[in-house]
Amino acid sequence: MKISREIKTAVLVISGVLLFIYLFNYLKGQDLFSDEVQFYTEFEYNALTMSSPVTIKGNVVGKVEDIKYDFKSGMTRVEFSVDPRLSFSKSSKIRLYETGIMGGNALAVIDSYEGEKAKKGDFIKSEIQPGLISSLKDNFSGLSTNLDKTLRSADTLMVSLNDFVSDETDAGLKATIAELNATLKAFKNLSFSIQNVVKANDEKISETLESFKTASANLSILSEDLKKAELSKTIGDFDKTLLSINGLLDSFEKGEGSLGKLLKDDKLYNNLEAASKEMELLLLDIKLHPARYRRILSKKEIPYEAPTEDQLQKN
Repeated sequence: MKISREIKTAVLVISGVLLFIYLFNYLKGQDLFSDEVQFYTEFEYNALTMSSPVTIKGNVVGKVEDIKYDFKSGMTRVEFSVDPRLSFSKSSKIRLYETGIMGGNALAVIDSYEGEKAKKGDFIKSEIQPGLISSLKDNFSGLSTNLDKTLRSADTLMVSLNDFVSDETDAGLKATIAELNATLKAFKNLSFSIQNVVKANDEKISETLESFKTASANLSILSEDLKKAELSKTIGDFDKTLLSINGLLDSFEKGEGSLGKLLKDDKLYNNLEAASKEMELLLLDIKLHPARYRRILSKKEIPYEAPTEDQLQKN
């Protein structure tokens, strides 16, 4: 059977159109003959491009197929496809992350391993992982402020150095450098002297450090002994004793007990004073009239005579 030229031309045209459609979709990242499973997710903004990779645990398992803006919700709807052999749960998350400083963005499947398995056409929730660029962008204001302060400090230092060098001629600069060199030499000699002193007294310094170590150890032992001695309990007991003494003094102040009555009862004081006075008179009478008390067994009674004022004053 002979095929006409028109049929050949039509077949070529149709083949060319189909090939063009296939290549066009392939360049867009779509494979018409692919059996990959497609899913959907949403983000608040678009940071992806067509054919951006979809990964799981760092391995590429799919790509972004389509990106559309939803005018009703204001969200960016992303359609992506994965290898049909990949199985993950519907409660998993699709994470948007940066692939590198110079690279773009990609999607990662974060499997939760919980619930039912995701099916073709399911909507998967999304999340965004902060990247290095976004972090630098957020902190750029602080970095620029600190850099500005550093530059101002450097400028102030240079101005101070310029003010320090009053003579800007070559001779003045040489003299300044010479003085600086002399200062550095003097500092070097001083450091050598200190080093020699340390070397000469190395043994004494070691003994001092050893003594300090021993003293610190003794203090540690002393503190441990005080801790074991229950110092807090001793102080508590002493505090209770002081409270008891305060109570006893308070009872004295109120006139309670024998000592309290002795301190506060005027009648008892007066009686004691009168008894003391009579005892004094008795002793005086014994001194003045001893014969009276030698005859205590005698039937003859010797009457009592009160001492005169002169006798009282003499005794």
